[in-house]
Amino acid sequence: MIKKAPATDESALEGRPLEVDDCVIVDKKEMRKAQVGAGVGNFMEWYDFGIYGYLAVTITAVFTHGMDESVGLLVTLAGFAVSFLVRPLGGIILGPLGDKIGRQKILFLTISMMALATALIGLLPTSHTIGLWALLPLYLLKMVQGFSTGGEFSGVATYVSEFSSDKKRGLTTSFLNSQSMLGFAAGAATVAATSAITTNIWGENAMLDGGWRIPFLIAIPLGAVVIWFRTRTPETPAFEDEKAIAVKIPDGSLFKRYGIAGIIKNYWPAVLIGCSLTAADSSISYILTSYMPTYLETEIGISNMGAAVATVPILIAVAIGIPFAAHLSDKIGRKPVYGIGIASSLLLMIPAFAVVHIGTEWSVYLAMFMIAIPATCFLALTASALPALFPTASRYGGMGLTHNVALSAFGGTAPFFSQSIMQLTGSPYSPAFYAMFFSLLALVALFFMKETAGRPLVGSVPVVETEEEARHLVRNQESDVRVDTSTMPIFTANNR
Repeated sequence: MIKKAPATDESALEGRPLEVDDCVIVDKKEMRKAQVGAGVGNFMEWYDFGIYGYLAVTITAVFTHGMDESVGLLVTLAGFAVSFLVRPLGGIILGPLGDKIGRQKILFLTISMMALATALIGLLPTSHTIGLWALLPLYLLKMVQGFSTGGEFSGVATYVSEFSSDKKRGLTTSFLNSQSMLGFAAGAATVAATSAITTNIWGENAMLDGGWRIPFLIAIPLGAVVIWFRTRTPETPAFEDEKAIAVKIPDGSLFKRYGIAGIIKNYWPAVLIGCSLTAADSSISYILTSYMPTYLETEIGISNMGAAVATVPILIAVAIGIPFAAHLSDKIGRKPVYGIGIASSLLLMIPAFAVVHIGTEWSVYLAMFMIAIPATCFLALTASALPALFPTASRYGGMGLTHNVALSAFGGTAPFFSQSIMQLTGSPYSPAFYAMFFSLLALVALFFMKETAGRPLVGSVPVVETEEEARHLVRNQESDVRVDTSTMPIFTANNR
C-alpha cells in the first residue's frame, strides 16, 4: 500500500502515488562536476590538517621553545584539538545556512577560509622571535581552520549524496574519504620531501630553521585551484526540489527546514546514532592518520621523515580500499559493513600496538595495516550513512551538528587524549583502548540504525540512472519496501 503524508493542519500535505516524472535521472556530466568540485576541496582540507600532524614534533620545537619537551608536545597537540573544538560552531552556523541558501555557496566559503588560514600559518613568527606569544596566532588560525572544516565535510557529504543514484550512493560518496586519505598522504609526502630536500641543502636543522613553512605555503597555489573548481559546481537537484515546495510547511513535518534546536528536538535519535558512529570512525582514523606519526617518533624512535614515509603507503592502501568497502555496502547494506569495522577494531587494535613495539620496519607497516582495516570500513560509510539519517530540508544542518560534535569531542582530540592517557598510565596500549571504547558505542548505535542502502534519501524523490529504472520503481512501488512516498516531496495538485 502506498503511504500518505500524515495530516498536519487544514491545508495538509496530501501525498500521491509516485510517477516517473517525479524521479531524478542522474546527469553524469553534472555528477562528475559535483564529485570533482567536492573532492578536490576535501583533498585540500585533509592535506592542511595532515601536515600539522606530521610536523607536530617540529612545530613543538619552533613554537614552544623553552618549555619542557613533553609539555610542549601536549601544547602542540592541543592546537590540533583546538581546531576540532571549534568545528561544531562551524557546523552549527554553516550547516543550517547551507540548508537555507544552498550547498554550493557555503562550500565555496569554507574552502576559501581553509586555504587562507593554512597559508598564514606558514608566515607566522615563532617562539624564538616573540616567545610563547607565538602560540596565540597559531591557535587562532587553527580555530579558523576548524570553523571552516565544520561546514566542509558535512557539506560535501550532503552535496555528493544528493547527486548520487540511490543504488550507488555508497560507492559514489566514498571517494570523498578516499580523497581525504590521499590528502593526508600528500601531506606526509610533502613533509618527507621537504625534510629530505631542505636537510640536504641547508643541513640538519633546516626544518627547524624555516623548512617547516614550505608545506603550509603550498596551500596558496593548491587553494587557488580548488577555489576555481568550486566556482564551477552546480547546486544539487534535491535542494532545488525542496526549495521549490510552494505550500505552507507545518511544524513537525520532515519537509520543514529546522535550525539546530529544531534538529535536536525532532531528530535526536538520528543525532545520537550519527554521533556514536562518527566517534568510532574518527577515533580510529585520527589515531592512524594524525597520532601514529607522533607515536612512532616519540615511542618507537623513528625519525620525522621516517614516520611520514611509513604512513604514505598505508594511507594510499586505505584510499584504494574505501571504494571497495563502500561498493560492498551498496550490495549487502551499510549495517553489515559497519559490523565488520567494529569487529575488526575490537580484535586488531591491541595486537597492532603490540606489534609496532617490535620496532622493525616490517612491524611498523604491519601494525598500521591492522589499524587501517577497521578505519577503511568506517571511512567507506561516513558520507553515505550519515546524510541518510536526516531529511533534505535539514540534512546539511543535521550533518553539521552530528558529525562535527562527535568528531571534535572524540576524533580531533584523539591524539591529545591518547598521549595524555599514556603519560598518565604509562600504558602503550592507551590509544587502542580509546578506539575500542567507541567501537563498542557504535555497536549499540547499530542496533537502532535503519538500513538505508538502495533507498531514496528521506525528504527526496528517488534518484535513478535510467528512465527504465524509474518506470520499474513506479510499477512496483506498492510492493517495494524501499519506496515510501510519505517521505517524498510529491503532493496533490490542489496543494501545490
